[in-house]
Amino acid sequence: MSAFIRLFPALFAGILFGFGLSVAQMIDPAKVLNFLDLTGTWDPSLALVMAGGLAVNALVTPFILKRDKPLFAEFFRLPGKLQIDARIIVGGIIFGAGWGIAGYCPGPLITSLSFANSDILVTFAAFVVGTFAARWVLAHRG
Repeated sequence: MSAFIRLFPALFAGILFGFGLSVAQMIDPAKVLNFLDLTGTWDPSLALVMAGGLAVNALVTPFILKRDKPLFAEFFRLPGKLQIDARIIVGGIIFGAGWGIAGYCPGPLITSLSFANSDILVTFAAFVVGTFAARWVLAHRG
């Protein structure tokens, strides 16, 4: 099977995800920041988008996992770790702080690269540096 045929489902899913983010206006950092501003210009639409995604996932995942294997892969890749530890809590706090400061989480940020303005490019550069810094710290901690 050629590399393109193997990667086409991932490409299609990524395009569909990016289109969904655009339609829901989640690539607009003001939308995210308004969601986080509970005492000012609060906008609950982000919660509705998240609830919609969670509902679809909750309904469809059990049916998918009943299959012997995924449609376009050899086996399911499921997380092996189930307990919540300090690493997941600290990572969530850092992720949330970055999301609140910049108004972007990784999916909308990558989708917004098509605008190619300086704010998005600087935010993306910070995302890349932060990702590699976190990997370096995790690899070199004692």
